[in-house]
Amino acid sequence: MKRIVILISGRGSNMEAIVQACAAEGWPAQVVAVISNRPEAAGLAFAQVHGIATAAVDHKAFASRDEFDAALAAAIDGFAPDLLVLAGFMRILGAAFVQRYEGRMLNIHPSLLPAFPGLHTHRRAIEAGCTEAGCTVHYVTAQLDHGPMVAQAAVPILPGDDEHSLAARVLVEEHRLYPQAVRAVVEGRA
Repeated sequence: MKRIVILISGRGSNMEAIVQACAAEGWPAQVVAVISNRPEAAGLAFAQVHGIATAAVDHKAFASRDEFDAALAAAIDGFAPDLLVLAGFMRILGAAFVQRYEGRMLNIHPSLLPAFPGLHTHRRAIEAGCTEAGCTVHYVTAQLDHGPMVAQAAVPILPGDDEHSLAARVLVEEHRLYPQAVRAVVEGRA
């Protein structure tokens, strides 16, 4: 049975989708912990209600990224994960942290990578005149939003879309795609 730890920063809707799919589909895995860099993150309450261990490692309590990364790694390692899943975790992680979990850390990014790494992806796709946008599940590497891809899903950019309407449609695809990709990794298919 593979052990999954999920990192969040907010409401954790992708985390919820993964937890629910894991339970409903009987994956050979278990979400053993949800950790947030924000103690007030709404997703922690969802995890607690579902009997999943939670922890908060507040990035504001550390003088440097390296100190935060070390404390976060200690919290993660306490749960002995086979797979680390970033689900709306809004902190850039240092190279040493990424190397520690190399090959077993996933992220979902709200664009069709390699297009639009970083922030404001939906606005940037619309401003660039793209006809489609989407999301990408990838392994995390030290280069932001550039790791090997596991899966992608596309949605059309519709006339009249703004970044909020496009983000809402992409999020629907994220909730479908991310659990499928995590399951494929857990089962050794990706």
